[in-house]
Amino acid sequence: MNSSENPAPNSLFGRMASAITTFTGSTMAFVTAVGIVLVWAVSGPLFHYSETWQLVINTGTTIITFLMVFLIQRAQNKDSLVLHLKLNELIAATKGASNRLINAQDFSEEEIKLMHDFYCALAELAKKDNDLGKTHSIEEAEDNHSEKLAAHME
Repeated sequence: MNSSENPAPNSLFGRMASAITTFTGSTMAFVTAVGIVLVWAVSGPLFHYSETWQLVINTGTTIITFLMVFLIQRAQNKDSLVLHLKLNELIAATKGASNRLINAQDFSEEEIKLMHDFYCALAELAKKDNDLGKTHSIEEAEDNHSEKLAAHME
């Protein structure tokens, strides 16, 4: 993509969701929420603390909470995807990094466990070498460890 090209504009919903999540995470949103609760609390005597008075705050907070769950999840999904893309770029661009990990978020649970076990074994071998950053594969770690053991026995 050329730097002069503009990325495709976000959908109306995307722009709205972004604006809402940005606002709701702000100090102004918190102050507004506190203000609404204070107005509601102060109005209690005026409405004789009636069931309707209680229902207003309960219904309002329930609706807002229900809608915010979906907006927060949308933001989390987007952030997670962007983070994975950035990590994939770093893996792809780093010489010596295992390309097996590109799109690791799409692995099955069995594949994730297999990779986890692989890196646990690699970490154990690296601990024996007292250098956690030296090797990049189990084979390299095993060879390196064997060479060190052989050198110590001579």
